[in-house]
Amino acid sequence: MHIVSRQPSEAARPRMGALDVLPVFFDLKGKRVLVAGGEEPAAWKAELLAAAGAQVLVFALETCAEMAALSARGNVEIVAKHWRDADWEGLALAVGDCAEEEAAQFVALARAHAVPVNVIDKPAFCQFQFGSIVNRSPLVVGISTNGAAPILGQAVRRRIETLLPDTLSTWAKMAQKLRAKVLDRLAPGVQRRTFWERFSDLSFSGAAPALDEEQLIAQSLATQAGRVTLVGAGPGDAEYLTLKAVRALQSADVILFDDLVSAEVLELARREAKRILVGKRGKRESCRQEDINAMMVTLAKQGKHVVRLKSGDPMIFGRAGEEISRLESENIPVSVVPGISTAFALAASLGLSLTHRDCAQSVRFVTGHARNGELPGNLDWQALADPSTTHVYYMARRTLPAIVSNLEGQGLGLDTPVVLATDVARAEQKVWQGTLGELVAASEAFDINAPTIVAIGEALAQRKAAQADLALAV
Repeated sequence: MHIVSRQPSEAARPRMGALDVLPVFFDLKGKRVLVAGGEEPAAWKAELLAAAGAQVLVFALETCAEMAALSARGNVEIVAKHWRDADWEGLALAVGDCAEEEAAQFVALARAHAVPVNVIDKPAFCQFQFGSIVNRSPLVVGISTNGAAPILGQAVRRRIETLLPDTLSTWAKMAQKLRAKVLDRLAPGVQRRTFWERFSDLSFSGAAPALDEEQLIAQSLATQAGRVTLVGAGPGDAEYLTLKAVRALQSADVILFDDLVSAEVLELARREAKRILVGKRGKRESCRQEDINAMMVTLAKQGKHVVRLKSGDPMIFGRAGEEISRLESENIPVSVVPGISTAFALAASLGLSLTHRDCAQSVRFVTGHARNGELPGNLDWQALADPSTTHVYYMARRTLPAIVSNLEGQGLGLDTPVVLATDVARAEQKVWQGTLGELVAASEAFDINAPTIVAIGEALAQRKAAQADLALAV
């Protein structure tokens, strides 16, 4: 069995890259904060500080309607004085809406009293910044671009808002109550982490908690066995991963990954997870499937969360059926996270529909080789030669001559459109489009060891035909 560990070395890789700013969260509950200025920019900062529980003192000779409304609600206290007349001793923060000529004086006074200071819309005078906020309190997400691109920060906030369900606030509050009980009742290491991983999975379900704290802990103690998750890594581009796939990678103790899984995908995994290459490539030394199955069983019985990371989708030519059967025979919980199959990524990258109502009403996925490296002996070539079907051959680089011969023998025209591609969704992706009759000769320009996919069918020519019609119309 050929196994290579790719666990990162502490010496070779820093824990954290360079940071433009350090994200820090202030606990302001009951603490005095000074806000200088009574206009709208200062009102927004005063409201934000009050929401964090601060005792907000607004020093301003005049105030806008928004600030007056805050004062009426009792969230802030307006002091009709200049900020120079404030008592600066013991302030937690100072925020000023100051003109340029006053900003330096405001900052100097704050620093003289060792008070962290921010001047609104003047980054050069700021010791700290207000970033964009996603509020699921007690879970709070802060986003900063260090003043370089505030609109980008807002766009990131909107994206994160869509990922975090509103119910996450309820789960986070429950986590606060659970923390001491978990420390007391669950053993450190795998047992505690397993509990919090499952808790996190439930918190992202979008539903409110159905169990109370005691029931959640009791359920966790009753199900402490290891588990296996089969995860589809897609064809290579890490952005094709689903959110569920990323969560699985982030919670893994061990990752058994295929040779075709990209480094970009592995970068999203939990840093502490042990990574084991169990690569399976044609005509190369590989792990036997029996050994991979046995490894998953052994690791899961040690109480670990094992992620079996497969390129593409695990349920398409990924031997998932064999793995699931073995795990279930050992009573090991197993779940599957689907991935984007290479055929779909290829079609998307070329803007090609695999079906078209005028010429293709079905799609077939076909394996290009059997255990012996040759074409499977039970393929129905008459059905595969159906001109109203788009058929996609996986792992077919070495068997292309036989595929073409069998299709031609069943009457499929040599002028049938074909797409041949290697390394789909990777920087080195290579694509050729032509006809069935040209396919074998064209394939000689492709690396025989590269992961190859071939799509055949009339639907593949529809986009080119549409483009030609558009050009004529113009």
